[in-house]
Amino acid sequence: MKKKLLLGLGVLFAILLGVYGRDAIGLYYLVDTIETDAKAHDADAGVWPQVVDGCNGCHGSQGNSLHQRYPSLAGQPAAYIETQLRNFASGERSYPAMGPMAMILSEEEIKTLADYYARHKAAENTWFKPDPSLREQGMQLVKAGACAACHGENLMGQGAFPRLASQGADYLMAQLDAFADGRRVDPAGSMQAITAKLTADERKAISHYLASLAPKTQ
Repeated sequence: MKKKLLLGLGVLFAILLGVYGRDAIGLYYLVDTIETDAKAHDADAGVWPQVVDGCNGCHGSQGNSLHQRYPSLAGQPAAYIETQLRNFASGERSYPAMGPMAMILSEEEIKTLADYYARHKAAENTWFKPDPSLREQGMQLVKAGACAACHGENLMGQGAFPRLASQGADYLMAQLDAFADGRRVDPAGSMQAITAKLTADERKAISHYLASLAPKTQ
């Protein structure tokens, strides 16, 4: 009797496995994938809730934006990110979405964000295809303007100066325009002085060139 019962259970298990086995295996892999991703996410940005989660929508996963309008933060110098967040919080630098978000950040959270993005590798801006003639013109203008003196040899940023290489073309253009017409200022006044001498077409050319540069470590 016991053998018959065990045999019956074995047959039932085999039938259930045949009917639901594929779904059960799929569910197992789904749960395993979710757990693996969650562990990787926690290892990357700390335990939940993570302050970086509020930034991903515009600035992309690990700070590499897929939108030409929003800047990539990956590879930006920590000092630059800290300064800009404080400027947004104080109103010294204005942008509708950034002001309210920066105002609620603590000093610890500002440093956490700055360190997080600074340690991630900047990705190439493969979503942008520059106009060849504008890119060439922009390269000449960048060389003539000695942009590398402040922004680093490969325009990857240093200290308080941001990474320009591989940024979104629309974002670069918007910032150059903002410096040119006085909506954005820098303490030394160098960016206002430089952009004041540039035409709108020249600013566009510079944007095309910088956006097309592949990130390189110095």
